[in-house]
Amino acid sequence: MNRVEQPKPYQDPAAFTLEAQGHSLTVLPGGPERMKALLALIDGAQRRLDLAFYIFAPDTSGERVRDALVAAARRGVAVTLVVDGFGAEADEEFFAPLIEQGGAFRCFHARWTVRYLIRNHQKIVLADDAKAMLGGFNIEDGYFALPVEDSWTDLAVTIEGPVVARIIRWFAELDDWAAHPQEQLSAIRRKVRQWDAGEAPVQLLIGGPTRGLSSWARCVGRDLVAGERLDMMMAYFSPNPRLRRRMARMARRGATRLVMAGRSDNPATISAARALYGKLLKAGAQIWEFEATRLHTKLIVIDHVVYLGSANLDMRSLYVNLEIVLRIEDAALAERMRGLIEHALPASRAITPELHRSRAGPFTRLRWWASWFLVSVVDYTVSRKLNLGP
Repeated sequence: MNRVEQPKPYQDPAAFTLEAQGHSLTVLPGGPERMKALLALIDGAQRRLDLAFYIFAPDTSGERVRDALVAAARRGVAVTLVVDGFGAEADEEFFAPLIEQGGAFRCFHARWTVRYLIRNHQKIVLADDAKAMLGGFNIEDGYFALPVEDSWTDLAVTIEGPVVARIIRWFAELDDWAAHPQEQLSAIRRKVRQWDAGEAPVQLLIGGPTRGLSSWARCVGRDLVAGERLDMMMAYFSPNPRLRRRMARMARRGATRLVMAGRSDNPATISAARALYGKLLKAGAQIWEFEATRLHTKLIVIDHVVYLGSANLDMRSLYVNLEIVLRIEDAALAERMRGLIEHALPASRAITPELHRSRAGPFTRLRWWASWFLVSVVDYTVSRKLNLGP
């Protein structure tokens, strides 16, 4: 009797290191490797550690990172940690051991003013003003687990090279605002508006509550106009109409491959993305939904340009949240990052025009657009509580 071969369980790609435009980059798609690299940066620091995270959970991973920071402070390292007051469950009491050792703990507070709308969605680690780590991951068990443990599929990159100096300057601006809760919205707007991203081929783009699209999104829009090939792996997808039109135009003239979330802790984000599939599929875009684990990756490759960082392609990241995005023009890096997207395809469902039409009954479409409104206009936390489903 012939044995039916069972599909292999999904595994994260292996980490890899390469040189790109005078920088050494180590790309970390796997959770355990991310934790190992993060702890190595903290444990190896001799003078200074600066960190910023949106979510910092008081779970096993949070305790490991906190205890490593406490040990660093104890050996004389100057430690500064900024967490978002809305996203992080870990509070001043949790970080008391760090504070007792002289570490600086800042809470990017959501005050009941216009400032309440802003989220510090950035993920930044700086060690000894020489090495940096950016990405989409938070400090919570799911971001460091294996796929079989129902992890978040995500991405981090460690960086050595000239752009680290620019990350240091931006962290100083962020820390200055977080350390002064009385600061108004205009102050952070000014910092974001006046930020110098540097010149291509390597730029550090910052997003925030400016008027109109954030600078990183404007760069994506310009690259979409000129580009011929788009590959994207994106956790939360609800871009504005202009970006959607540019993506559709690219799909009509060249290859467009989009991998979206098929699983999430917030099903409404999946519904919001599905509301936008129709015109992209009609234009010729190829769309998949990643189903192996919960997707949290933020990766865009347009021709030979790579975007890596904390930003989703959704309305909050486009207009409101503080985001940090690395833009690198490098053909070899672009090809390697496309390989990460290709690795996800066997664990993804192809969304054909026929499948999309079969799903899109009148009630389902209404639910999709209601989800889009809640995710894009209101807030993720509201849509999560309502649980509209995909």
